[in-house]
Order: sequence, then structure tokens, then C-alpha cells
Amino acid sequence: MPAIAFLSTDNLEGFFVYDELLIPHFNDCGWNVETVSWHSNSVNWDKFDYVIVRSTWDYQQHAKAFLACLDRIEASRATLLNSLVLIKWNIEKYYLRDLEKKGVATVDTMWGDTFYNAVIEEAFSYFNCDSVVVKPVLSANADDTFKLSKASWKDKQQILSDTFKQRNFMIQPFLNSVVEEGEYSLFYFNGTFSHAIKKVPQQGDFRVQEEHGGSLHTVEIDGAQQAIAKQALAAMPCKALYARVDLVRQNDDWAIMELELIEPSLYFNLDEQSALRFVEALVTLHEAKR
Repeated sequence: MPAIAFLSTDNLEGFFVYDELLIPHFNDCGWNVETVSWHSNSVNWDKFDYVIVRSTWDYQQHAKAFLACLDRIEASRATLLNSLVLIKWNIEKYYLRDLEKKGVATVDTMWGDTFYNAVIEEAFSYFNCDSVVVKPVLSANADDTFKLSKASWKDKQQILSDTFKQRNFMIQPFLNSVVEEGEYSLFYFNGTFSHAIKKVPQQGDFRVQEEHGGSLHTVEIDGAQQAIAKQALAAMPCKALYARVDLVRQNDDWAIMELELIEPSLYFNLDEQSALRFVEALVTLHEAKR
């Protein structure tokens, strides 16, 4: 009887977690599921067949310790999903450069490793826009993400300097389509499309996450969205059990905002068949290994 660990964290207060919707389907297949915090140092990873990274939603604050935990799992008999190769490739947003080099359209980005206030002015000029978004290269949950307007960004000079003085960062033009249309998320399990949603920020905000007041809607997607998502999946170093492809409209074309392979919410609550599809994807992988 296979045993699974859902890798989580110590405190999920304020977050929306839907992974428990998977458990009845795994149980129906005769599989046991246990939720384990990645902070725990007393876990015997050898007792699990699979460790699935799920709600580790503070990893960006402790990246070295998180990767050390994954190294221990990798050294055990358990299979880590997604794989350590994928996670290390995906943990910093430089993977967007890899996608771009392979011909996948991504949101226009400036990259920096030394923060100085003039770089913001350079970004306005480079993108020829009035608003930009700056965030760490290693980030999640919109932590330390700032939307800056050309007219008033200097009011935040000190907090920007404090936030990025020792961190690599990225700057992107703020896309009005995020507010006017929303951000689309396409979900793939073992490379097969499962479902899609649209995330729209609450009025006056630009962050689409539920935790920041964003609203979520199930949607149908078109062939162009599917095509760019499949391009992104094909550009990964190896296959993934789960992938979330976040798309936005840039200059009337679709572009990748994020390719989430570590701990994305998969919104099983919004598609009643999606949890079963996820479980079937893992069962298929398991059977292929036998």
C-alpha cells in the first residue's frame, strides 16, 4: 500500500489550502496520506513512497533550509515530486530567461543584482511605461512585491532600498490587462491539461492571490493559451507531476507570467473532477514504475 507525504509548513493561518480534497481519492485507491511540515527534523522519509511538495508557503523566507530538506528527501527511498531537478530550476525566476531563450513568450523583464534607486527610473524608460512591478527573483505569494508609479515611486525609496539591498530582483512593466482582464492559470497533471481559472485582483489592488482579496473564476481557454502553455512545459528540464502555467495578455498576445512547479495552489475546489485527475496522474506514474 503506497504511502504519501504532503509536504507543508508549520502555520497556514491566513492561507487557503485545498489539498485535503485529494485524500479521499487516494484512500479509495488504497493509498495512505500524511501531511508533514518541511520544518520538522524528525521525519523518517524512508517510510514514504512519495513526498509531494504542496503547501510549503514560507519556503522563500528560508530557501537554503528548504533545499536542504529536499536534499534529505532526495537521499531517502521516497520519490520527491516535483523532482529536485525541477524545483532547483524553478525556485528562482531566472527560469523565465530559459523559457525566453527557447522561444516561449514571457512578460518583459529587467534583471538586477545591485539595487540603486536610479534603476527604477531606468525601468520606466526601458519599458516606456508609467507603472512597473519590482519583486525578488526568489519570491512567492507576492511577498515583497511593489507596484510603482512614475509619479510617486520616490515615496518608497527607503523601503525599496531596504528590501532589495542584498537580494537579486526583477522589474516588469505593470500590465493593465491584469486588472482589466485578469491572470489565467492553466493546470497540467503529468503533462495533461486538467482545468483553468481566471484570477482578478480586488479593486484598487494588483495582486491576484486569494489571500490578497483576488477573486477566482473557472474559465474555458482557447487554442492560443494552450499552445503557449505546452511550449512552456516542453521547455522544462524534465517532466512534472503538476504544473501551473500563469498567463497574461501583453501587447494583445499571451505571455508567461509564471511557470509554477514547486508549491502552487491547484484550486481543486473550483473543478470537482480535478482532484481525481491529480490522483489518477500519480497512480499512472506509479504503475509505470512497477
